[in-house]
Amino acid sequence: MEKNVAAQLKRGISRQFSTGSMRRTLSRQFTRQSSLDPRRNNMRFSFGRQSSLDPIRRSPESLGCEPKMSVPENLDSTMQLLFMASKGDVDGVEELLDEGIDVNSIDLDGRTALHIASCEGHYDVVKVLLSRRANIDARDRWGSTAAVDAKYYGNSEVYNLLKARGAKAPKTRKTPMTVGNPKEVPEYELNPLELQVRKVDGISKGTYQVAKWNETRVSVKIFDKDSYSDPERVNAFNHELTLLAKARHPNIVQFVGAVTQNLPMMIVVEHNPRGDLGGYLQKKGRLSPSKALRFALDIARGMNYLHECKPDPVIHCDLRPKNILLDRGGQLKICGFGLIKLSKISEDDFKVAKHEAHIDKSNYYVAPEIYKDNIFDKRVDVHSFGVILYEMTEGVSIFHPKSPEEIAESICMEGRRPTIKTKSKSYPPELKELIEECWHPDISVRPTFFEIIFRLEIIVANCSKQGWWKDTFKFPWK
Repeated sequence: MEKNVAAQLKRGISRQFSTGSMRRTLSRQFTRQSSLDPRRNNMRFSFGRQSSLDPIRRSPESLGCEPKMSVPENLDSTMQLLFMASKGDVDGVEELLDEGIDVNSIDLDGRTALHIASCEGHYDVVKVLLSRRANIDARDRWGSTAAVDAKYYGNSEVYNLLKARGAKAPKTRKTPMTVGNPKEVPEYELNPLELQVRKVDGISKGTYQVAKWNETRVSVKIFDKDSYSDPERVNAFNHELTLLAKARHPNIVQFVGAVTQNLPMMIVVEHNPRGDLGGYLQKKGRLSPSKALRFALDIARGMNYLHECKPDPVIHCDLRPKNILLDRGGQLKICGFGLIKLSKISEDDFKVAKHEAHIDKSNYYVAPEIYKDNIFDKRVDVHSFGVILYEMTEGVSIFHPKSPEEIAESICMEGRRPTIKTKSKSYPPELKELIEECWHPDISVRPTFFEIIFRLEIIVANCSKQGWWKDTFKFPWK
């Protein structure tokens, strides 16, 4: 536990972390003890003014701090130093530093004594800390520096001193989703210092990339900084975040949290190390009947959940293998929903907002209604499901080896559908009928995902009775 806490504090902080701390008695004698003991509750410094960028700043009055408060008992060395700095006790600060306390020791929020003294406007303490080589540009967990804090609280004398010593005062911008009331900070808000994003060449903007959060591997989407001034992109980010945050289903990618009160903004979801269904099919080719049906049920269950969301259904509009992930146990999880902005025409009918900007003409999984910019309902996802099910059973892309653009035009503009070549000995004929109904040009023929699940479970039960698969097909819960 101590190692985990230490790793979090070191992450993103470019200064030496105090290797230990001492407990101060009334006679100013110290005994060694770990400042990382999780049983201690004084890791976060909360006396006096807080960071100027902390979205939940607390006032000294709300903390019950008295102007002439004596040194609290049981503070570790870092907390002693920060407390002395907050009270403007120059002699106390110097004595602690003389006894070996690291001038750049930090609390749980990455705050140093220089941050604290600058918040309170203690000019002499700031001078002492700078003379002891305090990191003048150290940033706390919210990105605030001592100079930023001094300027925010109107401590002009301290601010001018820091500027004269070369302090950089970074431009601080609120995120487009910054809340005005601390009580409005979302429950899912994460500390950005707890995230370690792995730098990988070739990662395109807006895609998920591997990261570590509290020593757990996750996937992180970083909001492009060039998009902060674009209201539509901010709304799209917020829409995706809202949908992910409320989704709870075994076949939907699990939402971990988000960073919305700090820059850059990020969405964090579970990491699925086995990649997506597209890569899996490219590697494996045609799937066995048992696996194809198990995968089909995973997809159908996840999509049925989205379509039954209240008060409004979530229509994916971009259901394709790259948006279907495999977890460690081989279960499929749907992601990528909420990325295409829709305009509601009626209770059940929709259109794609800004069609040209959102629709990829090479996406041959898309339903003809979306491709042609017509009004549609949630059965557009059923069409995409039919194409995916075809590829799982046939082992090749639809109309192989045509280009994706040619395939999309053949399906959506010419109304063509491929011949299902799989022999009935391998796959039951009911599956072929289901595929043909799913991608049928007449949307009234297409079944709902609830109906698809029912029919797939009947197919599985019949095949098991006939002994086609023996023990090759097993439900996940068995």
